[in-house]
Amino acid sequence: MSTVLVTGGSGFIGSHCILQLLAAGHSVRTTLRDLKREDEVRSMLREGGAEPGERVSFVAADLESDAGWPQAVAGCDYVLHIASPFPQGVPKDPNELIVPAREGALRVLRAARDAGVKRVVLTSSFAAIGYGQKPRSAPFDETSWTDPNAADVQPYAKSKTFAERAAWDFIARDGSRLELSVVNPVGVFGPVLGPDYSTSILLVQRLMDGGMPGVPRLTFGVVDVRDVADLHIRAMTHPAAKGERLLAVSGDFMSIREIATVLKERLGAAAKRVPTRQLPDFVVRLAALGDPAVKQILPELGKVKNATGEKAKRLLGWSPRPREEAIIATAQSLLRLGLLKESAKKAA
Repeated sequence: MSTVLVTGGSGFIGSHCILQLLAAGHSVRTTLRDLKREDEVRSMLREGGAEPGERVSFVAADLESDAGWPQAVAGCDYVLHIASPFPQGVPKDPNELIVPAREGALRVLRAARDAGVKRVVLTSSFAAIGYGQKPRSAPFDETSWTDPNAADVQPYAKSKTFAERAAWDFIARDGSRLELSVVNPVGVFGPVLGPDYSTSILLVQRLMDGGMPGVPRLTFGVVDVRDVADLHIRAMTHPAAKGERLLAVSGDFMSIREIATVLKERLGAAAKRVPTRQLPDFVVRLAALGDPAVKQILPELGKVKNATGEKAKRLLGWSPRPREEAIIATAQSLLRLGLLKESAKKAA
């Protein structure tokens, strides 16, 4: 079995990747900005059913510093570069996201090349594929790229696009024998292992808590974090994944109203606070005046997009769970871990 570096092991996708690597018999090293979080990560792994023991080790490394990266990659066969900033609101300066994402990816790639790593799997995003584009009926695939210069493209999408572009350019120009594969997930849902989870999970949390008066006209892709982790590990070793982008999406995109309906139908009393009333766009725009997180979604109001995961299925035999299963697993884990308001927990 191999030794694999997972950057950002405390994160939602990173922790699930560690779980699946351990289950497959690999040894895992993971980076944290602060090693004081080691106990927290070990607790998350135990929540996921693993006993990490000595097969998981930790090293301090930050995307904004060169320190620690040579030590992190030393002796590793593969790297899953998952760590990247993902804020809840819109930063005043887009470079607060763009620079750490792009320079962090390049730091990891340089260190991996110099250490003789076989392949890096970079976690990018649908945000690097389907934004700043003209309306279209055809689903997006891996040949599409977000236009970061379009007026309505938000800083997060810019950061993922610039980081992925920089990674491919590095491999072409300076990669030597290092191989690269890229995974581009849509909205990632599924079982939460602890309080550190992706921003997409906040949607289900707010719906379950009744923290929204209604639902905006938003549509986006859904994929289970366990399937995203599975695709990373397939991309890590499968010969066909070398030099490929791989969209991670399960079925057609869903509206927030459809997600809310799934929660209410499947969870009964536990989802009694979930709103299903469609909010008029003008109400959402008014709310955005005092809420940066709402402001971030305004360019996507009413837009209908889709994407296909057929390439990952065809090349790597990837088979994701149904969208509904990912959504319900999200809510059930939030309930189980006590991450919802008391009224929702009691209703369960």
